[in-house]
Amino acid sequence: MKLYLSSYYLGNNPEHFSALFGENKKVAIIMNACDYYSPANRPEYLEKNLAALASIGLKGEELDLRHYFDGAQSLRRKLSSYGGAWVVGGNTFVLRRAMRQSSFDKIASRLINSNQLVYGGFSAGAITASPTLKGVELVDEPNSVPAGYDNHIVWEGLNLFDKSIAPHYRSGHPESDKIEEMVKYFQANNMPYITLRDGEAITVKTA
Repeated sequence: MKLYLSSYYLGNNPEHFSALFGENKKVAIIMNACDYYSPANRPEYLEKNLAALASIGLKGEELDLRHYFDGAQSLRRKLSSYGGAWVVGGNTFVLRRAMRQSSFDKIASRLINSNQLVYGGFSAGAITASPTLKGVELVDEPNSVPAGYDNHIVWEGLNLFDKSIAPHYRSGHPESDKIEEMVKYFQANNMPYITLRDGEAITVKTA
């Protein structure tokens, strides 16, 4: 398993992400955490992530999970063509819904656990790798439901990483104050967690 979990974008050491890749440098950029927001800023957001990946030798392209809500088999074929996935920030619950409805959670988890796909993400993309989304409702609205999405709240994370993740911790980010509340929730409920300041990322590499 190869994971790169960042607080904000690629962080201060983006080469740690690119070092996880083999010959296949093609990266699926998952932007569904933004689906509840206005689409006006989406092209600029995509370009920023494309440029960041290109700067470390990776070739990104958007993979919109909404196109696969009714076709798990086609997503399996598509995901298998990538060397990695880069999952951007936004609303964690919207992102998790998209992963469930497209079967990304099941398909990608198998590819990641067999070292066929590198998983990277920041903010919501990093949080989703954890075992549970409990506590995240203090930061992100769980009832944000874009058109075409299931109303059901998915509380289970992908369980790729064994701790809850608190990004933007004491970072001057607009969500930093809410993150403090999320950390208090983790502590009060005896949940294993890590905090990440903007610029920080963790790398996980297992056989």
